Amino acid sequence: MLEASNNKELPAIPSKRYFTIGEVSNLCGVKSHVLRYWEQEFPNLKPMKRRGNRRYYQREDVLLIRQIRSLLHEQGYTINGARQKLSGAEAEDDSNKSSQLSRQLITELEDILRILKS
Repeated sequence: MLEASNNKELPAIPSKRYFTIGEVSNLCGVKSHVLRYWEQEFPNLKPMKRRGNRRYYQREDVLLIRQIRSLLHEQGYTINGARQKLSGAEAEDDSNKSSQLSRQLITELEDILRILKS
């Protein structure tokens, strides 16, 4: 769901397995209290919680949060509309995630190639 122009303004997602709420906040351009609120509103956003109720997000969660951010902030959906859009478009969602992952991988590989050439 993220358009190429919107993807450029957000930082690249590092190749880590887990992200803290602060890291996800920086990666998605959303404050941490908004992420906690979205967890209540979007049933498919369920980060893993460990001791002390600390949240650990995975790459799929970060992609979902970026998609939610795009729906709410750039495309003008309400929370209910975004929830319906996400629940009704699961096949489309998989396609969008794979294309977004492909773009991310291409960007990272181009960065590596630039480093190797210099």
